Amino acid sequence: MIVFTSSRLSRFRKPVFLACKSLYKNENVFYVRFSTNAGKEIATLSDGKQLILSTGKYARFADGSAVVSLGDTSVMVTAVSKHQSSSNSSFLPLVVDYRQKAAAAGRIPTNFLRRELGPTEREILTSRVIDRSIRPLFPEGFYFDTHVMCNMLAVDNMNDPDVIAINGASTALSVSDIPWDGPVGAVRVGMIDNDIIINPTRRQIQDSILNMIITATKHNLIVMIEGSANDILEQDLKKAIKLGVKECQTIVASITNLQKMYGKPKRKIEINEQDNDESLISSVKELAETKLREIFLDHTHDKISRDNAVSDVRNNVIETLKNDNANLNITLVEKIFGTISKDIFRQLILEKEIRCDGRSLTDLRNITCEVDLFNPLHGSAVFQRGQTQVMCTVTLDSLESALKMDAVSMLISGVKEKNFFLHYDFPPYATNETGRVGRIGRREMGHGALAEKALQPILPKDYPFAIRLTSEVLESNGSSSMATVCGGSLALMDAGVPISSPAAGVAIGLVTRYNETKTDIEDYKILTDILGIEDYLGDMDFKIAGTKRAFTALQADVKIPGVPLKIIMECIHQATVAKSEILKLMNNVLREPRSTKRDKMPIVENIQIPIHQRGKFLGVGGINLKKILLETGVHINPHDEETYYIFAPNESAMAEAKEMIENILQKDREPTLEFGGIYKAKIVEIRETGVMVTLYSNMVPTFLPNSQLDQCVIHHPSALGLEIGHEIKVKYFGRDPVSGQIRLSRKVLQQPTKVVRSLHREEENG
Repeated sequence: MIVFTSSRLSRFRKPVFLACKSLYKNENVFYVRFSTNAGKEIATLSDGKQLILSTGKYARFADGSAVVSLGDTSVMVTAVSKHQSSSNSSFLPLVVDYRQKAAAAGRIPTNFLRRELGPTEREILTSRVIDRSIRPLFPEGFYFDTHVMCNMLAVDNMNDPDVIAINGASTALSVSDIPWDGPVGAVRVGMIDNDIIINPTRRQIQDSILNMIITATKHNLIVMIEGSANDILEQDLKKAIKLGVKECQTIVASITNLQKMYGKPKRKIEINEQDNDESLISSVKELAETKLREIFLDHTHDKISRDNAVSDVRNNVIETLKNDNANLNITLVEKIFGTISKDIFRQLILEKEIRCDGRSLTDLRNITCEVDLFNPLHGSAVFQRGQTQVMCTVTLDSLESALKMDAVSMLISGVKEKNFFLHYDFPPYATNETGRVGRIGRREMGHGALAEKALQPILPKDYPFAIRLTSEVLESNGSSSMATVCGGSLALMDAGVPISSPAAGVAIGLVTRYNETKTDIEDYKILTDILGIEDYLGDMDFKIAGTKRAFTALQADVKIPGVPLKIIMECIHQATVAKSEILKLMNNVLREPRSTKRDKMPIVENIQIPIHQRGKFLGVGGINLKKILLETGVHINPHDEETYYIFAPNESAMAEAKEMIENILQKDREPTLEFGGIYKAKIVEIRETGVMVTLYSNMVPTFLPNSQLDQCVIHHPSALGLEIGHEIKVKYFGRDPVSGQIRLSRKVLQQPTKVVRSLHREEENG
């Protein structure tokens, strides 16, 4: 029980009252009792793993809060939404923040401030996955600022927190008063030795040929798919999706039970009555419908001309209506016009099965490819598909240039560094727009990560170079990420990278019609190789990439409250056919990696340096290697005990570096010594434990210990009358296999005598 005066209570916001079990007043004092109605549900998956869902214990000022645990990994998710819209927005301003806490992994951040700074790439990509899993289920007309935060509480280095965070977001939204048509459940699906594994551990993922996240809602409706694979066959992929969706139903049922027991009543969405102005809707439709149908049936239009034509119709409608009504709500008219345009565009596809550019539902756009664009580049290609144009370049560098992962991502994923990474750039001129460049947005990062997943499985395992693939979108009219897969595959082959097989990608779209109750899909059309407008006005963007026989990556962005399994299976089959057609066109340009190397291509070689020459090779503080790098650009790094890895940017640099290495090793080269040979050694230094001697004038002094100076046991060389400059005879016994030092002995050349033996015994007896 907490007691507040009226002045103190007024400082608190409305969420205080939502967390209260009772609130009553006695004179000027308020008595507040906070709710302790915390609940827990356990979802037991088919393999016996338990997903623990709880709410009501932490962060009770939030509209919804939940803690989800799998093993010893726990994630807390909160959901907060404003009660009033800040503007006349026509989209949901949803923000998802997923943060990896170093403390949850038992680490301290390694940056200067020793605290979490901006989001890492992994955090941004995980936030996108969570966003795509929950966004389709917000009701139409809900345009209030909504913030979902996912904080790691503990990580056990076995269970990845990203899937746990999706289930946490679903739970938090379900128990909150935020309008949301969930819940959803999410699982990770792996495959090892043809066995499907649900929520595999970090170690199992490293051996799995599939790493796929599936989010589904009730009635086996798929909301989101994100995954990569190592050449998984179509039948295996379909089997994994079906089993993943089935497991999601268990999680959905548990969240539903938790919502019934401990969830808050949902808010009612206040619908603006102006949005349902039948007379205005009728007027806009009468003025625009015929013209819009003509535009969408005119197959001569391209992206720019079609957009301009639609814009002209919208402007004409607004001007006509303004003449009749000076107080016209232009924002509402634009919204109604957009809705009518979308309905007409979709109706034409459903009724005529012909798309706005004249293609049938399964036709591909015209494809052209070109490789070897500029001579200095290691590998390059341009892939053109309709009005989507992507230029890809490949740069090969030393393994020292590999992308290093941050400490927390390394612990969670088990990946320390990446020898292959893809950078995707989408400049504003690609869509005839202006804007600022430089900062990589979440969209660009997500598209680049998807293309990277698609190409990673075809790369060789122990390639001696770090590979950077850049993709710049020069023109965009849909599916630029899949064009990056096609162009990137050609650029890799142009650079001579021995990939296992070419890869291609295609985007599959969907247009649906619901029944009158808007509960079931009564008609649908699947579109192959969608345009930008088909993505924007359609219901799904399903990106699928792979080789001729298998799949390497897939990503489904769904805009409706779930897609049935049957439609997903048809999309995969349709993508398989399209993928094969694209690969045929690519093979006409370049069928396999180039076997001949260009003059500008980098070179990697190994050189063996004997242990005794290592000091001379490296120089003091590695100065010789630094000099070679500065003068030739050649990197030299240790590979093992005797082998060094040499990376040269081209053949001429390698030849120059080899010449410098040879000069270093040949300078004052020591004569070859014969094992068992007897040599004259000159004493150059007297030490307490022995003497330093040289066999030749250009020889590095070597150590001769007291134990090898005489048959007698001595404690200092002066006992034998040895001085600097004296010459003694020694026998050579090769080099020490560990230290590389020369092994010499003087005593083996001495014949033991009775006097010597007598002295030896006297010394031993004291």
